[in-house]
Amino acid sequence: MFFEQMHPSWQSQLAGFKKQLDEIEDAIAGDDVVPERSRVMRAFEKPIEDYRVLMVGQDPYPNPKHACGLAFAVETEGANPPSLENILKELRSDLGRGSVKNGDVSVWSERGVMLLNRSLTTVSGVSDQHAKLWANFTLNVVKTLSETRPLVAVLWGRQAQQLAPVLSSSVVISSTHPSPLSSYRGFFGSKPFSKVNNELIRLGETPIDWTC
Repeated sequence: MFFEQMHPSWQSQLAGFKKQLDEIEDAIAGDDVVPERSRVMRAFEKPIEDYRVLMVGQDPYPNPKHACGLAFAVETEGANPPSLENILKELRSDLGRGSVKNGDVSVWSERGVMLLNRSLTTVSGVSDQHAKLWANFTLNVVKTLSETRPLVAVLWGRQAQQLAPVLSSSVVISSTHPSPLSSYRGFFGSKPFSKVNNELIRLGETPIDWTC
């Protein structure tokens, strides 16, 4: 199921990892996972060539109401997870209060931003349960993406920053994670959104509309 959920352009590039995806699917078959299985590969629904920015998270929100298959994004009404609230706070600080309208950052995926978690699943209600299962696959996803076109990568936190060695041909913007546990140690004030656009312009690419 997971391999088939990807856009054909991703299937072509990652054909050698179909067996690994099948094995991951089998390994979590008995788990109550988030996001729901039909959305696990949502970050791969767009053609690989559509993405000019990569934004990496750790793993899905453990709350099934929040997990939607895109890193950091939430598509349900109600209180946002703290990490998302901090992202929106930094976005307002960086680009102005008008940049945040409803806080639905999933729209970024329609504008050239791949919202990818290092681990594409976890156990419902418990964070970081499938990290070892997904680590090699997502590492190779990032390597493949970085070899496709000029790329600006945003790496927030330790797990995301472990990807830096396979991004040697890309522009990397990194800081601490937006989680309340680390946001005041370098995330706030880092201005990642304006930095990304400045780098895209330098690369001859179109800037991202970060309004959400």
